[in-house]
Amino acid sequence: MRILLIEDEARIQSFVRRGLEAEGYGVVTADDGPGGLSLARAGEWDLVVLDLLLPGMNGLRVLQELHRERPHLPVVVLSARGDLRTKLKGFELGATDYVSKPFALDELLARIRVQLRRTVPPGDDEHVLHAGPVLLDLARRQARVGDLVTDLSDREFRLLHHLLLHVGEVISRERLLADVWGYDFDPGSNVVDVCVRRLRQKLGPDAHIETIRHAGYRLAAA
Repeated sequence: MRILLIEDEARIQSFVRRGLEAEGYGVVTADDGPGGLSLARAGEWDLVVLDLLLPGMNGLRVLQELHRERPHLPVVVLSARGDLRTKLKGFELGATDYVSKPFALDELLARIRVQLRRTVPPGDDEHVLHAGPVLLDLARRQARVGDLVTDLSDREFRLLHHLLLHVGEVISRERLLADVWGYDFDPGSNVVDVCVRRLRQKLGPDAHIETIRHAGYRLAAA
């Protein structure tokens, strides 16, 4: 698999590149925004690792342009900007995951592996995300579980989309509120629980949306 690494700090770029190559990935690097965007447009990539503080063009602009032109390409943001506002902006512009610096290489590699497992295999519909029996049609905003096909409201769609992007991970209610609803959470709000309950009713028990006590929710891989 081919990964494009857009990172201007030479030490971090070398560290991440060597770690990725040790895992067997093919890695091409860029050290500024315009060069990274040009490479992203020109090549066939399985995933992009993107810094935000780049010379020439900031990473959020690169992310916006890349998502507009290649919306199904996974992009993992790797940035020293770890504030909630910037993270939410990154997700809004198309990031599929966000890792804050300083970071552990093992965590970054694990997050990259998760994203690559979600890459649609050749010949499959590029507008479909799937995990186990759950398929989400991004174009039609429909979910399929076995023979059951159901339309989703905007919030239901965005919630299921988020769970599919993080399949197997426990996602807290607070994170879901921030990433799906897009505002600072109210600890007393139950909108996440209500939306999960509606999703379960629509998708049925085979969807395996699990409640993790005192932690959040998880979509099981199978």
